[in-house]
Amino acid sequence: MSHASLPWPASVDGTPAIAVIERAIERRRLSHSLLVTGPDHDLLAAVALALADRLLNSPELPPASHRPVHADTGNHPDLFELRPAGKMRQIGAEATRELIGKVQVSATAAHCKVAIIHECDRMHVSAANIFLKTLEEPPANTTLLLLTSRPYSLLPTIRSRCLNFRFPATGERPAPDGWEAWKEDYRAWLGRLSQGVADKKTVADAIFAACGLTARFGAILDFATADLWKKEKAGLPEDLKEDEREAIETGLSKGLRARLFADIEQVTSAFARQALLAGNLAMRPSVAEAISQLEHKVGLLNLNLDESAALEAFLLQSLRIWTRRPAA
Repeated sequence: MSHASLPWPASVDGTPAIAVIERAIERRRLSHSLLVTGPDHDLLAAVALALADRLLNSPELPPASHRPVHADTGNHPDLFELRPAGKMRQIGAEATRELIGKVQVSATAAHCKVAIIHECDRMHVSAANIFLKTLEEPPANTTLLLLTSRPYSLLPTIRSRCLNFRFPATGERPAPDGWEAWKEDYRAWLGRLSQGVADKKTVADAIFAACGLTARFGAILDFATADLWKKEKAGLPEDLKEDEREAIETGLSKGLRARLFADIEQVTSAFARQALLAGNLAMRPSVAEAISQLEHKVGLLNLNLDESAALEAFLLQSLRIWTRRPAA
């Protein structure tokens, strides 16, 4: 009977990161050391176990050699796990040496071994230095999975020797303050445009509203980014280099920005679908062009175009698109 692989967590199954991992396993080109990061340790542990199961219970092995990898015990004989211990919740040097000793021995049931280090940022400095030597000279046929929600608390030399995969927390992320109201006002703006903007007063009102939407968008993005950064930097080590801090803050800002622009595209598409279902087929070319313009402006963000400038350009371009079409 063939072995059914431990499923990936539903929230990450099919994501680009999982696709890259699966392709690397299939081609036997998976890195010997993976840094698996994200805010939800339970999710990281589930990803690690599913990955370990695919490595240890390879389809090439006879079915009799397959062993279960349980989420509660992880009891495959070639799977080893290391966790923080004691009142200080640290990973000590002795426990690290013990783990290294285990992975130095040949596999017993599989063709390889897997070690999962939970909350690896809790390594004592002596343990980290011991483990670094293992990363520099990894044991044969061994994959090391380092799990952490605080990757920048690790030694930079450890981070640099691992292939990094980040998995965001499960569950729907709360919208930034004021964002739902902004989307409602944007929908209303689209509704007014769809009725036609033939006279000068209507055009002026639409331009004024577009400027207001742009200003509010910038304020929402700035406030939400500052709030995210405040929460994120509280968990960063004090000795983190300034350029690393800037990189993290920039990454947060870009991620939030992408999310907001994706919401704008979703609202635009939903508005178009509703209008088309209502029989307003004349709207189709205008909507298609508007979405194309939005995608173009989002692409320019990667070339360092300012967010507010990109949105303002999109809104004004949308206004020109709608002005060209006759009222429905």
